[in-house]
Amino acid sequence: MKDYGQGTKCLHAGYTPSNGEPRQIPIIQSTTFKYDTSEDMGKLFDLEASGYFYSRLQNPTNDYVAARIAALEGGTAAMLTSSGQAANFYSIFNIVSCGGHVVASSAIYGGTYNLFAVTMKRMGIDFTFVSPDCSEAELNAAFRENTCAVFGETVANPALDVLDIEKFAKAAHAHGVPLIVDNTFATPINCRPFEWGADIVTHSTTKYMDGHASAIGGCIVDSGKFDWMANKERFPGLCMPDDSYHGVVYAEKFGKEGAYITKATVQLMRDFGSIQSPQSAYLLNLGLESLEVRMKRHCENAYKAAQFLKGHKNVTWVRCCEIEGDKDYELGKKYLPNGSCGVVSFGVGGGRCAAEKFMKNLRLASIETHVADSKTCCLHPASSTHRQMNDEELRNAGVSPDLIRLSCGIENAEDIIADLKQALETI
Repeated sequence: MKDYGQGTKCLHAGYTPSNGEPRQIPIIQSTTFKYDTSEDMGKLFDLEASGYFYSRLQNPTNDYVAARIAALEGGTAAMLTSSGQAANFYSIFNIVSCGGHVVASSAIYGGTYNLFAVTMKRMGIDFTFVSPDCSEAELNAAFRENTCAVFGETVANPALDVLDIEKFAKAAHAHGVPLIVDNTFATPINCRPFEWGADIVTHSTTKYMDGHASAIGGCIVDSGKFDWMANKERFPGLCMPDDSYHGVVYAEKFGKEGAYITKATVQLMRDFGSIQSPQSAYLLNLGLESLEVRMKRHCENAYKAAQFLKGHKNVTWVRCCEIEGDKDYELGKKYLPNGSCGVVSFGVGGGRCAAEKFMKNLRLASIETHVADSKTCCLHPASSTHRQMNDEELRNAGVSPDLIRLSCGIENAEDIIADLKQALETI
């Protein structure tokens, strides 16, 4: 499928039915798999044969869908998880242990920030947060001897800062560590971070990939390009014998293209079990089939909504990298030439109280914690998804008290704008 376009890959990559087999990816709703001999099963546990024995680790339905996402991102291997949070946790914990350090962009989803700054800190992993707008000197100054990874979001949720992927990749590689990029908002339709130097990509598949608010899920994709053995002292989990799995050295046995995802599957998924259900993977796949078509409409609607908001007297500021004058306009043209996403952030005059009044008067758009699906929805992050942050943390994340996150669905743009207009007139 390498030479096919993204729209074609959305429909065909990862699964090719043989004669008489199901045209659609089948749902293998089974916890276990039968074998004729103990020797046959033993080969699976020894990683000498490929196959399935327990759906807590792997399932055929999941693997078909993961392969489709890997093809869309241009990666060599992928693994589905139960949520985007699980994907981001695994992406770090797979290579960073107690005593390790990670450099991360400060402009990331509030839940991810809390995962890193609070929960994983309790596990002995330290994070240094830097502005996505930092200079190369400031970025390099954040690295330590024990730094093992760099993390950022292609388009930050909800601040909508665009990550300078090349800048962050250059710094990561200069210090011998991989760059991990959460590509949820852009999707591989609008940006493929591997082409700009990223090494690992994560997704909350709950968002645009599913597209219909029907199934929670996540995904990790490996580019297969990072040389773990070149910096093996930083990555003992990949480059030293794993005593919990027959002493296998993943980087030696599976090489650059397979080591990272194999370890995440047979070790982390074995021990934590945050696997996506086959039913959810099936629903995700249905969403993937229309991803390219939907993303065009999402982006068109967001652009029209942003233009309207920018000209409204009750709106004090608008963030959308496709609008000329946005601070990330040039980065958007570089990394997201076909559109960024369907999300627009803006502020209303009158601060938090005015924001809450505006949202209360919306008729078409729903107030919900979700984002990036077919129906338009709206959120006030400071009082919801980011409410665990203090004022300084909110500022660093680009979240002001008046910020409203508008996720434009695929309705008629005129109807979305009409709803915004009437709600703004109530302020």
